[in-house]
Amino acid sequence: MKKTILSILLLGITTTFLFAQDEKKEEKEKGFKKENLFTGGSVTASFFSGGTILGGTPMFGYKLADWVDAGLVFNYTYSGRRDYVYLDDKVRQHVFGPGVFARLYPVKFLFLQGQFEHNFTTLNYTYPDGSKTHDKTDANSFLVGAGIAEGRQRGSNTFYYISLLFDVIKNPSSPYVNNVYDQNTGQLIRTDLVPIVRAGINIGLFQHRNNEYDNERGNGEKRPRSYNRY
Repeated sequence: MKKTILSILLLGITTTFLFAQDEKKEEKEKGFKKENLFTGGSVTASFFSGGTILGGTPMFGYKLADWVDAGLVFNYTYSGRRDYVYLDDKVRQHVFGPGVFARLYPVKFLFLQGQFEHNFTTLNYTYPDGSKTHDKTDANSFLVGAGIAEGRQRGSNTFYYISLLFDVIKNPSSPYVNNVYDQNTGQLIRTDLVPIVRAGINIGLFQHRNNEYDNERGNGEKRPRSYNRY
């Protein structure tokens, strides 16, 4: 897993360097562009032995370049598990919190993603004898992974996507991990990564209509925005 994470980070750094060099060769309009703003969000679903994770993550972001997006997210996650510490116990938790994300696109249909979140958790625990406890905690999470974008084109921020992420911090209080306990003593043995699948939509807020035209640099040629190519 460590080798996989390192490979993703190295690929992201290499991609950033290569595209940065390419950007220097092109003339770019500077300043804030409202057409680069986007919103949208994703749903979260993860199922594993004895547990379920469901949630939603609305987002608001800005396209920094054709190959990189960044923005803010707000996360809500519900998770339920059985046999969490002891046999026949139950845990139910509600998680919410803000975060930031960045996506790098080596090609238009593939992206690498890093997302930092700080989540607050409300946890209800039921012992095997039926007694219950209520607790609150918070934890940092850093989700790293990759995804596929469907329908993404240059000049457009509207497309569908699906991603696979892992919380590499592995804080035991994170909603994205599976804690394994000793069934006799109740002590934490280890914390396992859980695959997080997120599918959602990216929606451009101020996209130009297809019948609008841009002047190409240098020759005055006009082309519809939908004709832009990678």
